[in-house]
Amino acid sequence: MELRTLRYFVAVAEERHFGRAATRLYMSQPPLSRAIRQLEAEVGAALFDRSPTGVGLTPVGAVLLDEARALLEQADRLSVRLAAAAGNANLTIGILGDATDPGITRLAAAYRHRHPEVDIRIRDTDLSDPTCGLKAGLVDVAVTRAPFNDTALTVRELRADPVGAVLRADDPLAHRDHLKLTDLADRRWFQFPAGTDPLWQTYWNGGEPREGPVVRVVQECVQAVLWNGTVGVTPLGHNVPEGLAVVPLIDMAPSRVVVVWNEGDANPLIRSFVQTATAAYLDPHLGGECDSVHE
Repeated sequence: MELRTLRYFVAVAEERHFGRAATRLYMSQPPLSRAIRQLEAEVGAALFDRSPTGVGLTPVGAVLLDEARALLEQADRLSVRLAAAAGNANLTIGILGDATDPGITRLAAAYRHRHPEVDIRIRDTDLSDPTCGLKAGLVDVAVTRAPFNDTALTVRELRADPVGAVLRADDPLAHRDHLKLTDLADRRWFQFPAGTDPLWQTYWNGGEPREGPVVRVVQECVQAVLWNGTVGVTPLGHNVPEGLAVVPLIDMAPSRVVVVWNEGDANPLIRSFVQTATAAYLDPHLGGECDSVHE
C-alpha cells in the first residue's frame, strides 16, 4: 500500500463523502474513486458502505483507518526527523490575537513535546492582517480568526467563540444582559487601516459600514473605548481592563478560531502542526502529550 493511497483513504473516511474528500485533496473525484477501488482490491474487502448521500466505514475499513492513521503519523514523524538531521526542520507560525488563549498554550506545549527538534519561529501580527503574513509568504501556517479572503488557502476551524460588545463601564448599555446590533447602530466602531481585508473589517463592524477611529492592535482598541466611547467587539471570556464591560451580542455570528495554510502545501511539518492544533483546541485537558492525534 502506498502512503498516498492511505492518505486518500483517510480523507474519504473522515469526510464521509468522496466529493468532499476530493476537494480536500485538491483532485477530481474519478481518480480518487479509482484509487479507493484499487485499495479495496488489494485488501480483498470493501472498505466503505456507499449510499447516495455519502459513505460509511465497513468493519474492515474501521480497522484500516486506525492503522492508516498510525502509519501516516509515523511517516510524517520520520520526515520531520530527517529534515532536522539535514538542518531543515523549521516552521514559521503566524499568530493573531490573545497570546494567553489556553488553546495556544496547549498547542505550544503539545507541538514542542511532539517535535522538540523543530525550530519554531513566531510572527505576532497586528489586526490589519488576519492571515498573519501567510499571503505575503512570511509564515508557513497561521492560527488566527476568520472570516477573511481565503483564496488559495486551506482553513480548518478549531473553535467558535461567541462575541460581545466592549463598552465603557458607565455606558447606559453596559448593564444589559445582552445586546443586539441594532442597539449599537448609532455608535462609533473602531476601524482597521485602509487596505485591510474587507471581509475581516465587515465582520468586526457587525456587518454594516461604520465610522470611528483607526486601530491596529488590541491595546489601541481598548483605549479607543476608554477615551472615545467607541464600540469594540471581543470574544466572550477574554479579560478586559477595569473601566470596561463586555455585553453578549446575541445576533452576531461567533468568531471562528482557525488554522490556515497555503492550499496544496504538503510540508509534513505543517500537516503535523494542523493535527496537533486540532487536538489541542478540542481537548481542554491536553497538556504536553499529543502522540495519538490525527488529522
